[in-house]
Amino acid sequence: MEINIPDVKAEVEAAFGRYEQALITNDVETLQALFFDHPLTIRYGIGENLYGHKEISAFRQARSPAGLMRTTSRTVITTFGRDFATASTLFHRETVPGKVGRQMQTWVRTPDGWRVVAAHVSLIPET
Repeated sequence: MEINIPDVKAEVEAAFGRYEQALITNDVETLQALFFDHPLTIRYGIGENLYGHKEISAFRQARSPAGLMRTTSRTVITTFGRDFATASTLFHRETVPGKVGRQMQTWVRTPDGWRVVAAHVSLIPET
C-alpha cells in the first residue's frame, strides 16, 4: 500500500480545507455533505456522541453559529492507498482560553467524493 500518493493527498487536503471553511462559517449544508450519509457514521464531539448521519445533521442544524472561529496547527493528513485517509489537527478558540482542541477524522473516497466516516473532537488543558 502506498502512503501519501501526492494527488490523493492533495484531494484530501482540499476536502479537509473545505470542511474547515464550512465549520468556521457555519455552512451547515457543506458540513452535512462532507459526512458520509450512513447510519454507521460516527462523530464524538466535545459534549455529544452522535451515531449516524441523521444525529450528526440534527446537531449541526441546532448548533449556535457564535464562537466558531478557530486557528489550527500541527495538521497531519495521511492517505493510505487511493481511498482511505486520516486527518488530525489541533485547534484554538478565543472562546475557550487555556484549552487546546483535538480533532481526528477518518475519510473515505465514495462515489460522491471524499467523506468523513468517523470523527472525534475533544478539548484538553493547554500545557
